[in-house]
Amino acid sequence: MGSKRRSFSNSSSIADQNIDKKLREAIDNDNNTISDNPLLQDIKDDPSKIEAMTIQQLRTALRTAGIPPEGLKRELVSALQSYLAKEIDGAGESSLLADKQDPSSNSDKRISMMMETKSVEDQVQDANSFSKVSKVQQSRRTVKQLQIKGKTVDVNAKMVATEQKKSACASGRMTSLTKKKASSDVDSKYVSAKNRDTLPVNLSEPWTILAHKKPQKGWIAYNPRTMRRSLLTENTKFVKILSWNVNGLRALLKLEGFSAMELAKQENFDVLCLQETKLQEKDVESIKQSLIEGYENSFWACSNTRLGYSGTAIISRIKPLSVRYGLGMSDHDSEGRVVTAEFDSFYLLSVYVPNSGDGLRRLTYRITEWDPSLSNYIKELEKSKAVILTGDFNCAHEEIDIYNPAGNRRSAGFTIEERQSFSTNFLSRGFVDTFRKQNPDVVGYTYWGYRHGARKGNKGWRLDYFLVSDAIADDVHDSFILPDVIGSDHCPIGLVLKL
Repeated sequence: MGSKRRSFSNSSSIADQNIDKKLREAIDNDNNTISDNPLLQDIKDDPSKIEAMTIQQLRTALRTAGIPPEGLKRELVSALQSYLAKEIDGAGESSLLADKQDPSSNSDKRISMMMETKSVEDQVQDANSFSKVSKVQQSRRTVKQLQIKGKTVDVNAKMVATEQKKSACASGRMTSLTKKKASSDVDSKYVSAKNRDTLPVNLSEPWTILAHKKPQKGWIAYNPRTMRRSLLTENTKFVKILSWNVNGLRALLKLEGFSAMELAKQENFDVLCLQETKLQEKDVESIKQSLIEGYENSFWACSNTRLGYSGTAIISRIKPLSVRYGLGMSDHDSEGRVVTAEFDSFYLLSVYVPNSGDGLRRLTYRITEWDPSLSNYIKELEKSKAVILTGDFNCAHEEIDIYNPAGNRRSAGFTIEERQSFSTNFLSRGFVDTFRKQNPDVVGYTYWGYRHGARKGNKGWRLDYFLVSDAIADDVHDSFILPDVIGSDHCPIGLVLKL
């Protein structure tokens, strides 16, 4: 969905004259911070003025801000908007989970979701603003250096030109990983042996930006293009599983720009686990009829107490040996939060762990009843074969798993009680967080709130996991995230297990 841009006359209007006057004042001002500069402060107060500025005015404003005024008008506009945006970073970060906690906000979320699908050019603009570029220098070797949070990152000028061409023609559709040629323009050595903080910058992929309020030495951003493991050979037997909190399956399937067929073709998964389907039992049959060919085996758990709430599913092209619903405990099984499928060598669970909710009203239930009950259930299953537990756990386990840890100490999903419960009931009982095992120093998120443009700035949470029995942890070939797949406030995650 392309963004609409207004066109303005180049004639010298009163507004233009006022801007010109402030531009002249700004040139005489040695201080280029917004608070001390009347021109930049005026534009900050009314950002819509940026689009109305002439090329000369834009260039003067950029020089004032200490940014090289290079490129076409749309690039100058983007650069100035980026500069302003970086000065206004972070408002409201402590409420990233508010969207998940307020069922009444669904209509607002869907409107915001449609905005997520606007053109890549606008996504580049927002990602560029978050990278906090403070200075650009050109060298004889045509290499540009971007200063990001005090760390220097080398970017091939050819890559920048490539991204500009891509942004001009790309749509808001889900990008296919198999068709990307950007890797040929970016150094494939994602982590330098000399400096692990060095990473390539692809401004159309905001998840490749190291976005964290308190980054530690050695942390790097997740880039599926370079970090996903290579495909296994045809002679190796394996199973590929995806898991996704879809935040309403019917709405997702109707969403412009989303294609379930494209996702299936792109990833060629064997099993798909879903959470937060929000289906009622009366909806299941019609959904089954519309399943992609080859995935005829599907199993659905729906909420009985709150219709159109929660819900989980397992969709598979491999027929399971048996299927169970819930934990076998009436106190926990009325919201459709668990589906278990038994396969030859493992049990697979699609799980939607209860959110502690607004005001942490369900925190006690979550940590004293639900988590221990789920833990005991999977340990019982484990007596006969290994267990793969996947889904939305509504918990960012460590500080590396959340953009703003300090601002969310008492937010649902990052309380010390939830994090300790995650450790006690799952990790300490022999289950392995496969993504963290494979990527100990990698910042990769799976959830971004709809508010404040969190996804475009990569201000996220890692709430979705593949946990596996320790007995098969070494058989995990790949545990990955698909941050480019849109349609929900979560993105899919994946697991490749050698059998």
